Amino acid sequence: MTIQLPGADGELRTYTPRPQPLALTTGAPFTSRTVFSAAHVVADPYADVSPDSPAAVDWDATLAFRRHLWSHGLGVAEAMDTAQRGMGLDWAGAAELIRRSAAEAKAVGGRIACGVGTDQITSGSLINSGSLEEIRKAYEEQLAVVEESGAQAILMASRALAAAASGPEDYLEIYGHLLRQSAEPVILHWLGPMFDPALEGYWGSSDLDAATDTFLDVIAAHPDKVDGIKVSLLDAQREIDLRRRLPEGVRCYTGDDFNYPELIAGDDQGFSHALLGIFDPLGPLAAEAVRVLDTGDVKGFRELLDPTVELSRHLFQAPTRFYKTGVVFLAWLSGHQSHFTMVGGLQSARSLPHFARAYELADGLGLFPDPAPAEERMKNLLAMYGVTQ
Repeated sequence: MTIQLPGADGELRTYTPRPQPLALTTGAPFTSRTVFSAAHVVADPYADVSPDSPAAVDWDATLAFRRHLWSHGLGVAEAMDTAQRGMGLDWAGAAELIRRSAAEAKAVGGRIACGVGTDQITSGSLINSGSLEEIRKAYEEQLAVVEESGAQAILMASRALAAAASGPEDYLEIYGHLLRQSAEPVILHWLGPMFDPALEGYWGSSDLDAATDTFLDVIAAHPDKVDGIKVSLLDAQREIDLRRRLPEGVRCYTGDDFNYPELIAGDDQGFSHALLGIFDPLGPLAAEAVRVLDTGDVKGFRELLDPTVELSRHLFQAPTRFYKTGVVFLAWLSGHQSHFTMVGGLQSARSLPHFARAYELADGLGLFPDPAPAEERMKNLLAMYGVTQ
């Protein structure tokens, strides 16, 4: 069987899908790295909603996908950017997602950490004029929801704080206040503007060296309240330099979806743990690779994970914030959900050639549990765009 796929040049080409998936099984818990997958949400395709409506979530399918990740030993990073926070999922939906997922994690023994932000502050005028007190209260409300659920907290970057802060001292004040009151050590999240343009100049400066110094000042003031940092700047050397400056006991969780194999493998001065959106579609393969790394086999780890980088860089290509569309697309092809519909209508955010290349790369890696239904779904999508086979 073959399939006709459109290329970036507008021409059709013939592709022959692989007949068998990669053979992957569940295994023992990881011993050398802590690994989270940021997980997507599954929309309710039958809900009568518009892109501006509150998200309608298929809770059964959403939680089933989290059980899939836990079954392979991965932790779930919940209600993060991958779950479309601020891009279709509002705070009310995120709060329900946190409560449901945390309860499910407790039931199955899965590890979970959840995003704490300020997305109750939604209007542009309020964000631009919002006081630090309003921002602090929004963070506190979300921190309480996460801690009451029993999950670990991830302090996410705040669009409101980026707009309202007058300089580094405002970040030191807000984060210091939150860390002092947190019940358990948290993960601090630095999301770069390539993922969210509203976060330009975070930590009080567009100069990344100055921003890094402020970030480290926050950690140095409260090292006992920081489990780790999650860095999503797509700059491997900057992450390496940053992790070498962390206080002892504070982990670096890579969020670099371009350079994750080398960062997780590490060097003679340390390594990164992982909290990655690309581990949503790569879950079983990523878990297999980490178990190989647990044995000390760095070469085997890289041989498994390095070939996935081309797919990741494709999904996360600019505009990077729309990577969620590719993640959900692959979940549909893989049979984790019955449809390719996203909250906020974000399934329209990528082109047909982009989907075609994502299918080809994922199939080449053997990611689809059953290649035949994946091929059939891809052909159905192509037919909707007028591509006949």
